[in-house]
Amino acid sequence: MSEYIPEKALFIAAHPDDLEFGVAGTAAKWVKQGCEVTFCLITDGNAGTHEAGVTAEQLAKTRRKEQLDAAKILGVQNVEFLGYDDCKLVNTLELREKLVRMIRKYQPNVLGCQDPTNVFPRADYINHPDHRAAGGAAIDAAFPSSEMPLLYPNIDAEGYPPHKANYVYIFFTTDDKVNQYVDISDTIDQKIESLRAHTSQMGDWDPNDRIREWAKGSGKQVGFEYAERFFRVTLKEPDKPEVGVGKKKNK
Repeated sequence: MSEYIPEKALFIAAHPDDLEFGVAGTAAKWVKQGCEVTFCLITDGNAGTHEAGVTAEQLAKTRRKEQLDAAKILGVQNVEFLGYDDCKLVNTLELREKLVRMIRKYQPNVLGCQDPTNVFPRADYINHPDHRAAGGAAIDAAFPSSEMPLLYPNIDAEGYPPHKANYVYIFFTTDDKVNQYVDISDTIDQKIESLRAHTSQMGDWDPNDRIREWAKGSGKQVGFEYAERFFRVTLKEPDKPEVGVGKKKNK
């Protein structure tokens, strides 16, 4: 039995390390299956430290290198940095256009992004506003903007024609929305190693135990050893039908 493996996937997130937490196992798995995977980081995470004496410019440089190192561990072929400032991200028309350009440039079957509606994941945590802004901008770019031929003729003129993804895979979502699981049992080690590459953020914390715990809990829902979970939205059925693997169990 098989599951859907896209030819191309584009994962968009607010900060370096967001994709490693959310989709790294899936990305590594799809790369091994021949998928071209692109990571797009909207901000440089250049406010993400409490260390004295570090400037935003220095941190941005560090975090870009960490992201490239993490992507290499996963086998991700393309990494794009949009260079926005950390903690100041807003879902604007300017940002939407940049993300439309990414979608049209890479022509993904799957677009992955963060959940813009997930404000309070739990009682002791407020979801980062950049996560919500990034997710909202990506969704607005995915539909309908990226497919409309009368929108952004300048992008078309650059050689990037309109495009509609088959699926949107939304990560960092709530339990009630999850409808798709990806078996990452063979790539859990790569996921953990990719997180370790973000040394400026990990500090003394090693992600091994917690990541395995989270992934095991997700996998238990569908009989996988380890899994990543998504709210999958279908925009256009793919040409090749998939076998129904990784769907949430009916209770």
